[in-house]
Amino acid sequence: MNHVQHEEEVSQCGPSGPFEVVDGCLDPDAVLTAVRTVIAGQTWPREPARLHEEGPGRCTVRVEGVVLTVRSAPLPAGPPGTLDAVTSAGPAGSVASVGHTGSVASAGHTGSVASAAYAHRVLVSASGPLPPRAQSVFAALVAELGRRAQCYTQAEADTIVAAMPLLGRYDAPEPAFADWALIFRDHYVENSVGLLLAMERAGIAPEWIYALSKGDRTLHRDRVHTWFLHRGYASDVLDNSVINGTADEAARAEALAVDARVEDFIRRAHAVGRKVLVIDDGGLLAQGRGSDNGLVEPVDAAIELTVSGLKRIHDAPGRLAVPVLNLARSQLKSRLGYNEIADSCVRRLRAIVPGEKFIGRHVLVLGYGTLGNRVAHALRALGCRVHVVDTDILALITAAEDGFETHRTIAEALTDHRPFLVIGSSGGTAVTERDVPLLADGTLLAGFATKDFSVLSEGRCGATSTPVPYVGVRHHLPHGATVTLLGDGRSLNLYEYEGIANRGYDAYRAGTLLAAKRLCRDVDSLTPGVHLDVVDELIDEAGLFPAYYDCYLREGRPAGTGPYDTTTPVGDAYVR
Repeated sequence: MNHVQHEEEVSQCGPSGPFEVVDGCLDPDAVLTAVRTVIAGQTWPREPARLHEEGPGRCTVRVEGVVLTVRSAPLPAGPPGTLDAVTSAGPAGSVASVGHTGSVASAGHTGSVASAAYAHRVLVSASGPLPPRAQSVFAALVAELGRRAQCYTQAEADTIVAAMPLLGRYDAPEPAFADWALIFRDHYVENSVGLLLAMERAGIAPEWIYALSKGDRTLHRDRVHTWFLHRGYASDVLDNSVINGTADEAARAEALAVDARVEDFIRRAHAVGRKVLVIDDGGLLAQGRGSDNGLVEPVDAAIELTVSGLKRIHDAPGRLAVPVLNLARSQLKSRLGYNEIADSCVRRLRAIVPGEKFIGRHVLVLGYGTLGNRVAHALRALGCRVHVVDTDILALITAAEDGFETHRTIAEALTDHRPFLVIGSSGGTAVTERDVPLLADGTLLAGFATKDFSVLSEGRCGATSTPVPYVGVRHHLPHGATVTLLGDGRSLNLYEYEGIANRGYDAYRAGTLLAAKRLCRDVDSLTPGVHLDVVDELIDEAGLFPAYYDCYLREGRPAGTGPYDTTTPVGDAYVR
């Protein structure tokens, strides 16, 4: 069946019964395997369903007098479903897009259809109304096909691993990991997939990994979640809004359920003699899981990834009773990581407003810290006329001596100039209710830290709001101006985007792996509290910076001759 014929079949089946369409990396064999799995997993109080396989990717299931028909057909080639195109043999492509009953689903927010021949459209249709048992089978078929279509393929996972050669350099088995469980809370992006696979290769058992998303709308978050489940991890969302105290009632209720599952995971680990390591941005420690308060089951050690997480740890209830390795302020992150973060911020900013002119126009940057400094320089290199506001006088002096126009307050900057774009990188509530009336009509607001424009995203200034799909939210302010908050009010470089390139974050993820090894191996020799010097020392001892230079920056090395060659096939060496 060709693509046109398949579309005709979709249109013809609608009136006779419900139907669903699933797009993704499902070759014909995978389709039939999914159907067999569903049928085998059903319990049958009366006559069982009858499966009739009609050919590759084609079958019918008869249940309660209703015929469920499954048909698959190849889709036209499209862009890859991963950052790098998949070149190895085997299925490769994009995620599933599962629609509602009686509708044909489009590609959705998670990506386009696959670029290889394994991209298929699967139609599940019913010959008539569905009685309860048939409805159950129909729903199970759609769910199983969707799960398989959405998951990364082996070839895609190999491609992600191959793009992070420094992780591969340091993923040798660590004997201490045999006695540990891991809770990993971060963004659901490809480099997180790479890190957790490296943790597996180093010895953390998949069943003792609990992954938690921070809740950002990263481009492939659903694919990452499905892959984690496929690997045998637990996977949930613990939204940053809950940690920050800005979540709505539904998010708080979900967080309580997740917290109960996390508590159970920690208790089960401790019951079998395992310690628990947290790699996080302070989310779990903010709840007191690293303290001596006795209210929750504590973890045994932590690695802190962000400066905001350090603040949360400082403000957490109780006394910190576990060692925490501070990657957030390490030389690794400040010297290498923030350059890549700033690059991803500016790339995402320009991509989300592709019709906007930047050259020659006024831009206001709020905060001249590690990130704001880099973003300001990048925008000036584009030709923008950049102004800086910072409440820290030394930061303001640095900005002025770097050649930027500077202002002590946002009010001063907005009174003297009319920037078309205001960028938040302060990490705090930068724009207040007093500043809002000074925003000019048409201003774009781009936040690269969560709280900068919370006065708008949390509805504290009396504005009315209109969503602009895939762009952000347009706020109609009380004084008559209209401004657009790009994204969802959180970090813009993680809004419907993959964030940092895998090779760009390879070194930081490798450093995280090294820190985890040292922490689990030497936990008894580390005192409770936050440790920075230990991190810088272990990075130096491991030779990560020379490895980074040789891998990415040193010219003249022929491809395929060094230990960091990214063209070397990875294969399935990491598969357990």
